[in-house]
Amino acid sequence: MSYDRTVRLGVDYDTAVTAVRKALADQGFGILTEIDVKATLKAKLGHDMEDYLILGACNPPLAHQALEADRSIGLLLPCNVVVRRDGDTTLVQALDPGTMVTLTGLDTLKPVAHDATARLDSALSALSAA
Repeated sequence: MSYDRTVRLGVDYDTAVTAVRKALADQGFGILTEIDVKATLKAKLGHDMEDYLILGACNPPLAHQALEADRSIGLLLPCNVVVRRDGDTTLVQALDPGTMVTLTGLDTLKPVAHDATARLDSALSALSAA
């Protein structure tokens, strides 16, 4: 089962991070959390790795709808978006919102997942077109 939606960008990491923030904002997502995995692993374990950032993106109306359908869905919120170096390119990966429906089996989450998927796909498409 595929659980991600991914685009590969031929731009540097910092440019990609800036573009991802804008593309998500254009689709109504704010960034609630941010984890710089590279810096954290270096500080805590002395481990070097490629640039790797996890953005916790949230669209409040969609989060509200999902929580109204299932209070436990908060375990899968916010929508995680990863920006990471992969060789000479940068990958942008988003958790497929359909995973909510697959994991819970709740049909009431289908409209939320459909809307979130459309918005994330639009953001990812905007990145690819830039």
